[in-house]
Amino acid sequence: MKMTRALSIWAAGLLLTGASAMVNAQNIVVGGKNFTEQQIMAAMTAQLLKAKGYTVDVKAGMGSAVLRQAQESGQIDVYWEYTGTSLITYNKFTDKLSAADNYKKVKELDAAKGLVWLNPSNANNTYSLAMNAEDAKKLGIVSISDLAKKVKDGSKLTFASNAEFYARPDGLKPLEQAYGFEFVRDNVKRMDTGLVYQALKEKQVDVGLVFATDGRVPAFNFVVLKDDKGYF
Repeated sequence: MKMTRALSIWAAGLLLTGASAMVNAQNIVVGGKNFTEQQIMAAMTAQLLKAKGYTVDVKAGMGSAVLRQAQESGQIDVYWEYTGTSLITYNKFTDKLSAADNYKKVKELDAAKGLVWLNPSNANNTYSLAMNAEDAKKLGIVSISDLAKKVKDGSKLTFASNAEFYARPDGLKPLEQAYGFEFVRDNVKRMDTGLVYQALKEKQVDVGLVFATDGRVPAFNFVVLKDDKGYF
């Protein structure tokens, strides 16, 4: 039977297609999205399965929607997914819940599609907004509220985002609404996730969408802006 692994922004666990696991599988296809964390997790998952005696193929570097479609069609057996992504993007569920309740809800909704989430891991990753530490200090920006005030006061700050966050129903627009500001749309640059870090490092943009656990944040001397309204 097919098997899909899921990693939540708040909680993580294995996601199975069908009632049984991979006991009878001849070959396991491990999927992964197109950013570093996902590629690492795909490699780790493949190593674990190989150690258990499975033959494994790895198909990493896929876009989120493409990977989900591949999972639902049985082309991918196992991959790490975020409960926030599954809830909001694939199940259109936008209620604010606790981490534990998010996990319970996504497990329930995906079960209707023949997907079974297993026990969550302790892994945690979330979106954050980051700036170069030097620039943030110079502008007096510590929090997203500080950033919002600067933009509302007329600062033409540029923002780099991946395409998914830009379009997500819990993405850029709701973030702006929560904090009461709006980037000038000509100053919002959409690019691949990996390029956001490089653009921010090279000061091609002022603010970037990053993953909180990404090692490039400290390595590139970025500072994560405090999410003082708890949006993420």
